[in-house]
Amino acid sequence: MDDRRILEAHDGDIPAHVAAIAKEFRDGFELVDSIDRPGVTIFGSARVAEGHPAYDGARDLGRRFAERGWAVITGGGGGVMEAANRGAHEAGGCSIGFNITLPFEQMSNPYLDVEYEFGHFYSRKTMLVKAAEGFVLLPGGFGTLDELFESLTLIQTGKVRNFPVVLFGSGFWGGLVDWLVEQPLAHGTISPDDLELLHVTDDPDEAVETILGCYERRCAEPPVAAGKEDAQ
Repeated sequence: MDDRRILEAHDGDIPAHVAAIAKEFRDGFELVDSIDRPGVTIFGSARVAEGHPAYDGARDLGRRFAERGWAVITGGGGGVMEAANRGAHEAGGCSIGFNITLPFEQMSNPYLDVEYEFGHFYSRKTMLVKAAEGFVLLPGGFGTLDELFESLTLIQTGKVRNFPVVLFGSGFWGGLVDWLVEQPLAHGTISPDDLELLHVTDDPDEAVETILGCYERRCAEPPVAAGKEDAQ
């Protein structure tokens, strides 16, 4: 795998590695620029099937976003990703998948209108953020948690602005939020404002309106003059 070779080996083939990574970024930027509508990225486990609450919830959310004219973006695989793309596809919306080459071969789901397979996680993760106006996270594993905390770090450090993060399913996410209060917040390693970055809900309407409302408010803001934002 390309990532493993880059992270573990010193094979001296730096130009080839740099060129491969640069091509993925270039292709990804061009693909994102071709999307003609706002988008939401939906994350969650690849290990759930139809009939699981997370699958059915993601399918419903994908449909709701598509009906509001939004593109639905996922990691392109199965489980929650498939469900969200399926809901968007069934509603006649724009369904996008940014897949990743893995040793156990994550197959693309059959509900994609636009897809691209990345060889490197970092270029893929950049596009999952760049293409979206917000994230919805359903129950998932390490990959979902990675995307959650990376998005929070980007917001906290000002790398992205006005980027809502919705945790869908209080039964799954509630314990994590409690831990954030009882440990990081109590020890002063995060601030109370940091917790305000998270929106926990079981209501699909609330999840959709949280994302759309933030986008509408951002669009209504006056543009920031060049150089002024960096000085703030």
